[in-house]
Amino acid sequence: MKAIVLNFSLALGLVYWIMKEILLNISRALGLAYWVKIDTEQPCCTYYFGPFLKAQEAETAKIGYLEDLKQEGALGITVSIDHFKPQELTICDDLAEMLDSSVVPMFGS
Repeated sequence: MKAIVLNFSLALGLVYWIMKEILLNISRALGLAYWVKIDTEQPCCTYYFGPFLKAQEAETAKIGYLEDLKQEGALGITVSIDHFKPQELTICDDLAEMLDSSVVPMFGS
């Protein structure tokens, strides 16, 4: 009996996950999904994290994204949560800003 209840519970969890993924894909396609958009001045980049079905899910997730960017040394950080339909998840004005200029290539000059 416990095995039947456990299997039913697992099956129900799987159905929930599949339905959520389908709804998320539809929301993303229609531009209705929520995204966390983070702009940084240094490096000059825009990052999109998501998609999320609810603004509250995005709000909760943004904490970890901000921590990661701060640990990487990003400065001038602004955050917004809204319905976006990003074509790219990371957009940087100048990729050279992200590279460490003190590193010398092993091959070439």
